Amino acid sequence: MRGEQELDWDATLAWLETRRGLLDAVVFSGGEPTAQPGLAPAIRAVRALGFEIGLHTGGACPRRVAEVIGDVDWIGFDIKAPSIDYAGVTGRRTSGIAAFESLDLVLRSGVPVEVRTTVHADVTSPAMLEALARELAERGITHWVLQRFRPIGCASDALVAAAPLGTRIGDEVLAALAAHVPDIVVR
Repeated sequence: MRGEQELDWDATLAWLETRRGLLDAVVFSGGEPTAQPGLAPAIRAVRALGFEIGLHTGGACPRRVAEVIGDVDWIGFDIKAPSIDYAGVTGRRTSGIAAFESLDLVLRSGVPVEVRTTVHADVTSPAMLEALARELAERGITHWVLQRFRPIGCASDALVAAAPLGTRIGDEVLAALAAHVPDIVVR
């Protein structure tokens, strides 16, 4: 809720009030919405207006995921890598522990979830994707969305230079992944 384009929360709620009957749901996303200490009260305030609630998260803060799980109707969960490679992708030593703890919370909750991974040839190798597919399958995940890296809006010149036109996911890779997670969608 803080940043370059910070919005006044009371004004946002007032605007949402004018959208009752026009919008069905509000999705909390970000950066990482679970990094916001005010996430739970914000979700509850929006739910009180009659909206369904979606949450896009990478699960960085399991405690906050646990706080809001009972108030959300759907979760888009971004999982970046297999647990052994997580820190290499995120640059944060314990990020994989937090992400998989949050994913397990979500899966136990029964809230509908879409698990997805952004694929960049220099960051997520086919071997990493297959290891991740095995970890997801062990958790009972049968549907997985692979999002091709898109350079638009990426702040890293190095990542953009490595995949200036985006990332292609080959048929052989998809077949190997589908041996573990049968329903894979590529976006």
